[in-house]
Amino acid sequence: MRDFFRTLTGRAVLVTAATAVVSVIVTALVAIPVAVRSVNTQVRDELVEKSALAVELLTDQRPAARERIANRLRQDDIEIYLIRRGVPDRRGLPNRVITQVSGGGLVNIRGRVGGRPSFIAGRPLPGVDAGVVLTRPVASGLALKVLGGVWWALLAGLLGGILAGALLARFVTRPIELAAAAAGRLADGDRSVRIARRGPAEAVRLAEAVNLLAEALQTSEGRERDFLLSVSHELRTPLATIRGYAEALADGVVVEDGAARAGAIMLAEADRLDRLISDLLVLSRLEAADLPLDVVAVDLVALVEEAGRAWSARCAADGPSLSVELPAGPVMVETDPGRIRQVLDGLCENALRVVPAGAPLVLAVRAGESGGVVEVRDGGPGFTDDDLAVAFERGALNRRYRGLRKVGSGLGLALAARLVGRLGGRIEAGHAPEGGAMFTVELPHRTRTIAA
Repeated sequence: MRDFFRTLTGRAVLVTAATAVVSVIVTALVAIPVAVRSVNTQVRDELVEKSALAVELLTDQRPAARERIANRLRQDDIEIYLIRRGVPDRRGLPNRVITQVSGGGLVNIRGRVGGRPSFIAGRPLPGVDAGVVLTRPVASGLALKVLGGVWWALLAGLLGGILAGALLARFVTRPIELAAAAAGRLADGDRSVRIARRGPAEAVRLAEAVNLLAEALQTSEGRERDFLLSVSHELRTPLATIRGYAEALADGVVVEDGAARAGAIMLAEADRLDRLISDLLVLSRLEAADLPLDVVAVDLVALVEEAGRAWSARCAADGPSLSVELPAGPVMVETDPGRIRQVLDGLCENALRVVPAGAPLVLAVRAGESGGVVEVRDGGPGFTDDDLAVAFERGALNRRYRGLRKVGSGLGLALAARLVGRLGGRIEAGHAPEGGAMFTVELPHRTRTIAA
C-alpha cells in the first residue's frame, strides 16, 4: 500500500479522497446549521399561525369548544395559556411575555417555559382583557436528526470523489505510462516506436516529444551507420595497398629496383591513414568539447600568405593554378592560428583532389563588418544547391559522390565546420565565381566565448 501511494495514481486518489472528505465536512458544517435554523423558523411560523387561529376559536364562549382546541394543540406538543387581567391560567410563562400580551402586544420569541427552552407565540383576545399564549419545546438533537437524513448523501459524495480521483489519475497517468514504455523500448534499441497523439494538450505534446526523439535517434543512428561504412571504406583502401606491397616485398616479387617505389607508396598510404585517424580523433574531441585552443591575436593576411607559399609547391604543373588575393593592410582577429591553418589545409586538400589541372584555386582574405573573412575558391566541379545543404555533415558528400568522382573520407568539411564554430566563427559553402566551390570562413575581431 505504501508503494501504491508513492505513484502518481495513488497520490491523485489520495488528494481527491482528501478533497472529498473536506468537502463533505464543510458541507455538513454549513448545511446542518442552515437546516436546523430552517426547521426552527418553520416551527415558529406555524406556532404564530396557530396562535392566531386559537384566538379566533377561543372567542367562542363554549367551554367544550375551548377544551377541544386545547386538546388538539396538545397533540402537536403545543401548550396553550390563557391570560385574564394579567394573570395566566397556570405558571411557567416568563413575566415579560405576560406583560406584553396583557398590554395588547404580539409575542414571537424563544425563551424558557417551565425550565425548558421553548418557542413562544402570543397575542391578545379581541374585545376582552385577556390573551392567549402558545408554547412549543425546542426539539433536542435536531442536528443529529438532520445528519441522519443526509449521511447517505454525504457518503455517496465521498465515494464519488474517490472514484473520480481514480479515473482522473488513470486519465493523467496513462500518457506518462505510454511515454515511459516507449522510452524503455527506445533504450532497448527499438527506433520504430511511436505514441498516438491523443488526449489533453499536455499528453499530445509529450507524445510529440517522444516521437521526435525516436525519429531523431533513428536519423542519427542511420547517419552514424553510413558514416562508419564510409570511414571503414576509406581505411580499407590504404590498408589494402600497404598490405599488397608488404606481401610483394615479403614474397620477393618486388625486386630491388622497385623497392624504393613500393616504400614510397606505402609511406604515402600510411600518411593518408594517419591523417584520417587524426581527423577522427580531433572530431571526437570537438564533439566532446575538450579540444584545447590557443586563442591569440592573428593577422589573417600573414597566415594566408604563408599557407599560399606552402600549397604552391603542391600545385605543380599538373595541378591547379594557385593564386592568393590579399588586401594592402593587415586583417587582425583573435583566434587559434594552428586550427585556422588546419581548416585551410583541409579545404585546399579537398580542392586539390577534384580541381583539374590548370583550373584556378584561390586563397583570399578581406576585412568583414565584424572581423576577418577568408575565402577558398576553385574552378572544380563545385556543388549543387542540394549539396550545399549537407556539405558539412559527416560523410554526406562521400556517400553522394562515391564512384562518380574522387572523394575523401567525408570528415574534412565536418571537422572544418566544428573547428570554426568552436572559435566563434562561421563557415559557409557556396558557388565560386570561378565556376567551382567557394568556402567562406568568417572570424570575429575578438572571441569572447568559445562555442562548444
